[in-house]
Order: sequence, then C-alpha cells, then structure tokens
Amino acid sequence: MELFGYNITKKVGTKDIAKEKEVVSFTPKPEDDGVSSTVAAGGYYGQYVDLDGTASSNDRDLIIKYREASQQPECDSAISDIVDAAIASSSIGAPAELILNKLDQPDSIKKQISEEFSNVLSLYKFNKTGENLFRKWYVDGRIYFHVIIDDKNPKRGIIELRPVESLFMKKIKEVKKVTDAKTDIAVQKIVNEYYVYSEDYSGSGAGVQTKNSAVSGVKISKEAIINVSSGLLDSTQKRVVSYLHKALKPVNQLRMMEDALVMYRVARAPERRIFYIDVGNLPKGKAEEYVQGIMNKYRNKLVYDASTGDIKDDRRHMSMLEDFWLPRREGGRGTEITTLPGGENLGQIDDILFFQKKLYKTLNVPVTRLDSDDSFNIGRASEISRDEVKFQKFVDRIRKKFSTILLEALRIQLILKGVISQNDWQDIAENIAIDFVEDNYFAELKENEILKERIDMLDSLSDHIGKFYSTKWIRNNILRQTDEDIERINVEISDEGEESDEGGDEDEGKDEKDLDLESVQEPIENIMIDEESEKRAEELHEAQIKMIDSMSKVLVD
Repeated sequence: MELFGYNITKKVGTKDIAKEKEVVSFTPKPEDDGVSSTVAAGGYYGQYVDLDGTASSNDRDLIIKYREASQQPECDSAISDIVDAAIASSSIGAPAELILNKLDQPDSIKKQISEEFSNVLSLYKFNKTGENLFRKWYVDGRIYFHVIIDDKNPKRGIIELRPVESLFMKKIKEVKKVTDAKTDIAVQKIVNEYYVYSEDYSGSGAGVQTKNSAVSGVKISKEAIINVSSGLLDSTQKRVVSYLHKALKPVNQLRMMEDALVMYRVARAPERRIFYIDVGNLPKGKAEEYVQGIMNKYRNKLVYDASTGDIKDDRRHMSMLEDFWLPRREGGRGTEITTLPGGENLGQIDDILFFQKKLYKTLNVPVTRLDSDDSFNIGRASEISRDEVKFQKFVDRIRKKFSTILLEALRIQLILKGVISQNDWQDIAENIAIDFVEDNYFAELKENEILKERIDMLDSLSDHIGKFYSTKWIRNNILRQTDEDIERINVEISDEGEESDEGGDEDEGKDEKDLDLESVQEPIENIMIDEESEKRAEELHEAQIKMIDSMSKVLVD
C-alpha cells in the first residue's frame, strides 16, 4: 500500500542505522513552557452574554472558551479528578498496556506488535506526559500530532510525534455535487481530505469546502496527522465540541453569582450613618451650602506632627456609600445622627453551592467530591454511592476513545516497518485492546465484593453438585468462567499438583540424607574439636614460653 507517498510492502529489509539528522516540520518544536508559537495578543469578549457558548464563529473561539472555563477553580478540580482517574500517575510502569489475548496471530507477530507499542509510548513520552496529553484532549475536545518519518528510509518507522496546536489546525474535505443517473438526485462526493495549518485561520466551523473554495495555509496529507477528537458533535452535527461544552453555561453562571455576591457584600456589609441636619427656613441653595459646610467641617482633622512641629489638615474623605447627609426643615426634631444597619443575610451562599453542584453534575463527577470535609472511607462495595459507579463507567468510556491516539500511531508504525499491511490492520484492529492501569479503589472493591458473593453462593450449592447441578454449570454460571478459563485453570491445577508431589518426594529423600549425614558428621566434628583444642593449647604454651624468655632477659639485664 501507499503511505506518505511511499510503497510499503510486508517484506522487511535490513535495518539501516543512520545518524539522526535535523527533521523538518511545519510547526516549531515546543518548549518546556508549552509555547509553540508567538502571536499578537487580542481581546476576547462576550462570554457573559453567550452563556451556552454557541455563538462562536469558528473552532478557535470555541477552544479558547473551553480553556478559559477550565481555569475556574471548581471546574479545574473536577477535571483533575477525571484525569487522575483515567491516567494512573502513581504507577511505576507504563500507564497503558497492550492486550493481545484475542489476537489470532503467531507469537512472533505478537512480540513485534508489543515491541512497537513500547516504541509508540516512548515517542509520546507517555509515562511522563500522559496526564497532560489526556487533559489537553479532554479540554480542547481534539488533539493533533504530526507524524515525522525519514524521507530516504521510511522503513525506520516514526522518528518523532510532534504535537500541533489545536487552534491552528483544521480538517478540510473537498466535496463536489454529483447527480445520480438513476435517481436524478444531487449527492455530495468527497474528492479529497487533508489538513490545513494556519495561524490566522478564521473559517467556519463546518470544515467542508467546495471544489472552488480557496483555503490559505499549509496543506498537509491526511496520513501525516494523527487526530483524535472527543467524538461529540453540536446540534448541527458539523462541529466537534469538547466534554466541557455543556459546562460552559454553569461555569459562567457560577462566575456571575460569585461576582454578584462580592458586590452585594461590599455594598451592604458596612453600617452607614445618617446625619439629619436642621437647616431651618433657609432656601434650597443656602440649605445645600450649609449641609456641605457641615460635612467639610466634621471631615477635616488637624494633626500635629511632633517630628517637624507642623500642623496639617488630615482630611478623612468618606464616600456616600458609608454616610448619608440629609437636610431637615424647621419644625422637625433638629439635628440627629442615626445608624443604618448592614445586610443581615450576608452569610447565605446556598445559590453558590447550587451552581457548584450543578457544574459537577454536568461534568459527570460525583458531587460528594466537592465537599473537602468528607473523608475517604474504605469500606464495603455496598457503601459506594451510585454516582461513583457512574463516574467509573464514564471514565472507562472516555479512556476507550482516548486510546485511539495510541492505536493510530501503532498502525502507522507497523505498516511503515512492514510488520502488517493495511488490510491486515483492518482484520486485527478489533482484537487489539489497550488496558489502562486502574487507580480507582472503588472498582477494585466492587470486583472483590462480587467475587466474595460468588464464593458464598458456591459454598451454599456444594451439597447439590452432582445431584441437581453439574460442575461445568457451576463454573459457567456461578463463577462466570469461560471455557478458555476452565481449560487454563485445569492445566494450572494439574501443574501445581505435580510440583507438590515432586516436592514431597524430595523432602523425604532429603530427610533420609540428613540422618545419614548427621551420623557420619558426629565423629568428624568430635575429631575436629579435639584437634582444634590441642592446637590452641600448643599456641598458648608457646606464647607462655616466649613471655617467660622475655621476662628472664629483662631480669638478667
């Protein structure tokens, strides 16, 4: 088959070990800070007006809205729970493993596929950046990688998988209308599919272009890009949306309620003083001037600076938010100062909590995780809430969709290296699965509880086996073992039985040998002890003689 303009066959040639050269790509290599391109800053407005996020003219504005929504603390916490549940960060090994149990291929092919899958994980740096890739894909609703190969020797496989900014990529389908001769109905026929990389792209969100439409940017082959989307579409079924799309409205509502709460507290929290100033029969202009003079008089404060000896006017200006000055005509009660109490229901945040819970429900995250006071209780599976079970099922669904990013790279790698062909991949793709490392204790607890219930049921039916139920029926319906499991377990049981028998014979022979050795070793040990004691006695005697000789020489001297 043809891939990247090269004819790939199943025959594998010799591996050419060449020097790594500078690879060429249309996108700059990303740095550690995540900046891949530098663009001029611009304004972005309207998120408080467009609560649903449906008024975006293109995918770029929509992705920006998703990223801004993910910065909300409650939304960020919910996304972190989803990412932590999907990609296990505490695992020592790889977060994902390739499952080939159902693949009907020789062991040599399975081994090559497993080795290439390990290479794919290394190309993605999945052990270190798996969480970041999953979060980016979850928030943006799509993720792109440029597949870079060696032009001179494509059988080397993928050299680099370079991430591409989602804001600059667009998938284009060139279509033309063709009239069916039989039905006389105009149908659309896809002429070509490719990607366009443009940093100033502002086209429509449909991504469908006619034959005569002009598209500006770098045109990239479809096979050169690995693109994995969320699989969710908007109401028009033309635009890909993120998993955060339905959370845009709750996030904006929560922001507005928090801002309104702050403004209300600032306005209603302080106690205000009301000054009723008696103006008598003064005309309106004179009365206002008199009240203004009273205000300035009581606001001025003379302060003596002891260090310089100066007297300065320390004005304490208070806004009308704190004090009210009202004139009072003759016949009233005269000048009076009263206090206007502040708000009494400032501690009520039920509406804020309502929108926080609504946001968590929108993101399919259990509401109980919102309360930081709730402790993590390790108990029986029956105590697990239904929300936790639904959350685990949701994580399993998005894991399966995200695994396409690994399978697509594996497909390209196997075809380039000649391990399989495109037709072979279509046949075996359904039998290849990716198993992500589990980090959810509730799933493990649930499996243990199910296994315990099955064993208890087996104990209760033990007296009826052979009378009303066969052993095969018990293993198939109670223990839920397949025929393959039964065959494998029987082989393991027989192997373990043979090992235990061999071990028992070896132990008996070993005991007899130990008895014989003990009977033989006893006199040998006695002889060795006697020889050591005699040797030790001789050494002590010689040492004593040397000591006596030295002492005698000293006395003679």
